Amino acid sequence: MANYEKRGKGWRARLYVNGQRESATFPSKVEAVAWAVQREAELISGRLPEKSVKDALRRYAREVAPTHKGERWELARLGLLERDRLALKRLGSLTASDIADWRDRRLKDVQPASVRREMTLLRGVLDVARREWGWLRHNPMEGVRKPTPPRSRRRRIPQDEIDRLMLGFGLGEGLASETATQRTGLAFLFALETAMRAGEILGLHWSDVRPKSVVLPKTKNGDQREVPLSTRAREILATLPRGEGPVFGLDAATRDALWRKVRDKCQIVDLHFHDSRAEAIWRLSKKVDVMELARIIGHRDLRSLMIYYETSADELADRLG
Repeated sequence: MANYEKRGKGWRARLYVNGQRESATFPSKVEAVAWAVQREAELISGRLPEKSVKDALRRYAREVAPTHKGERWELARLGLLERDRLALKRLGSLTASDIADWRDRRLKDVQPASVRREMTLLRGVLDVARREWGWLRHNPMEGVRKPTPPRSRRRRIPQDEIDRLMLGFGLGEGLASETATQRTGLAFLFALETAMRAGEILGLHWSDVRPKSVVLPKTKNGDQREVPLSTRAREILATLPRGEGPVFGLDAATRDALWRKVRDKCQIVDLHFHDSRAEAIWRLSKKVDVMELARIIGHRDLRSLMIYYETSADELADRLG
């Protein structure tokens, strides 16, 4: 038996058949009723619904992706998946070989790291289709090999590059925030002091700022985090005008464009804005222990931080005398 509920501009249908619960949302009640009648018959007979990979991608985009912080990224990747011939496959006939073929096609266009992330997303789509929608009996991605992950990036940022960048951002004479270019430079310096991610910095509001710390209500892993502020970080914040909007007054596209423009003008090679986070973690590891570092930067896996506590052979030689 199905029941229907008005949800915003759409209708949600709920089913409970043979101990199995399912629900779906549609633009109109007519579509919701049609789905419920068909799905109820399928559940009673034990047959899988005639759904394609594209159907799963679109439903995931409509119902699941909006609940995630990375919604924009997921929607963009789901759109790419829809344009691949994999999307035309029936879910019931989808095999590991089909997914491996798609993986190999993607590797011709993008880096292994991107394919690994897309495979994680596709696995999530198929898993929801199996567990919650009853569209699959097993996830065909089980056993499909992911591309070999790239080596961890260990790009350090020497002071000479920081000095050149500050000149390029118009901060050679001291801290200033009159232009978007200067505020982009300040955001980079702030990242070096706090190890905050670019998105966390751009999303920072004055209501999140305390005298000696900032509060991030919701971070990448979903937790709230408090980040202590060094004296230099507080000086950077004091340079910025207080208002109703974001502290740094930048959106992601503007920050990215200005960062690339200044970096290239300074002829600095292979440096990304997010390298500031790794550099900041290296610096913090010399001041705090691993537990305190994990708390500051929001890492749950302490093992991933041990790389920052490695002592080089030269440092050991100096200790040996």
